[in-house]
Amino acid sequence: MKIFNYMETVVEDELERLLSDITDVCKCQKCRMDMMVWTLNRLPPKYVLSDKGRMYTKLTEQDVQFRADVVRELTKAIIHISKNPKH
Repeated sequence: MKIFNYMETVVEDELERLLSDITDVCKCQKCRMDMMVWTLNRLPPKYVLSDKGRMYTKLTEQDVQFRADVVRELTKAIIHISKNPKH
């Protein structure tokens, strides 16, 4: 078994969704990773160990406030990283 931060999956999926609607920012792998790291450092981790834990955390993902928090931090990250790309 391996410990896994489920928040990484949530942030990555939501980032892809948000970036698909934006045309004026860099979407290279480096910028995407920077956006994910920036966001993950500002959200609480959701560590899971088992499939049962993943399912419980996935249910939490349906919470409106949970989604709003992720989108809010990702939006900040996209703005911040696009103004200060590291390439």
